[in-house]
Amino acid sequence: MPRSVNAVASRARRKRFMKLAKGYWGRKKNVWTVAKNAIEKGLVHAFAGRKQKKRSFRGMWIQRINAGARTHGMSYSVFIGKVNKKGIKLNRKVLADLALNHPQAFKAVVDSVK
Repeated sequence: MPRSVNAVASRARRKRFMKLAKGYWGRKKNVWTVAKNAIEKGLVHAFAGRKQKKRSFRGMWIQRINAGARTHGMSYSVFIGKVNKKGIKLNRKVLADLALNHPQAFKAVVDSVK
């Protein structure tokens, strides 16, 4: 019996993968084995990068809150401790936005926890 291969499905799978390699340089964009390895590695880095982005944003928010709190004579840790003790339900993202874009509103929050 002749060998049966599903060339249509194989080609479609390769085509779908090669679409992901668009924009890569050199053999990474048009040689199947090289492109497959590059894409798989890129997807691994993309997964890790989505987690790292959350970490870096939180760090940036903390720096902005710290800078805003220090202009009002308070350190970040003292400020966050007092905010939590008062039961103010503002997260770090909102506090950082207030500190950067709305200094008067941030001053009101600082005054309410002092």
